[in-house]
Amino acid sequence: MKSLWLDIGNTRLKYWITEHDQIIDHLAELHLQSPADLLLGLLRYFKKQHIDQIGISSVLDTRNNNQIAKTLQQLNCPIIFATVDKTCAGLRCGYDVPAQLGIDRWLQMLAIAKPEQNYCVVGCGTALTIDLIEDMQHLGGYILPNLYLQRDALIQNTKGIKIPDSAFQILTPGENTIDCVHHGILLGLVSSIEKVMQQKPNQALILTGGDATLFAQHLPKFNPTVMQDLLLQGLQCYVKQQKI
Repeated sequence: MKSLWLDIGNTRLKYWITEHDQIIDHLAELHLQSPADLLLGLLRYFKKQHIDQIGISSVLDTRNNNQIAKTLQQLNCPIIFATVDKTCAGLRCGYDVPAQLGIDRWLQMLAIAKPEQNYCVVGCGTALTIDLIEDMQHLGGYILPNLYLQRDALIQNTKGIKIPDSAFQILTPGENTIDCVHHGILLGLVSSIEKVMQQKPNQALILTGGDATLFAQHLPKFNPTVMQDLLLQGLQCYVKQQKI
């Protein structure tokens, strides 16, 4: 069976094509706020692949998701949009209203959760998200502005100080304004993760998303595991559960 797995975020679209659970093709690309148009451009290629099923994780609104579904219906195969349920594959959602939890966070947890194991799952993407799992129970979490959102906020709200792009790399005190800003933002986010980990020392730290490797460099004492494709793994788990 050939499957198409789509991760549609706020700015980026990523896909896997698998055959018998083996990845045979993959792509990550900015969708410029128009994922349906990007998929339309990929449609001819997808048709040649003879896809048997499509699994989708989308953080977009209903209008955009309907456009995406309409485009992909041309592949003439079942389409499953992942949703957050109270429970899935034994994982219990910690939100009072499960639908309010981001599907990306839910699938990341679904990919990693195991009985009698505790995890801190950190998504290092458009936002920095922290979710805690204890023996298949989601305990809730935290959402913080990521590195770049914090820098943009300073640029917009600090008069007379120009803050050009620079690398987020080290935590030593800055010796000029640009370094102070970048080192300070990184320090704040790393410290937030450390605080959460110190509250529950027996949990495994899992990092995923575009900046996962950067954060892992500054959290060595927690032996972090970087898993870049956690969401798509969780999407596969979700779709398999729908067929049981």
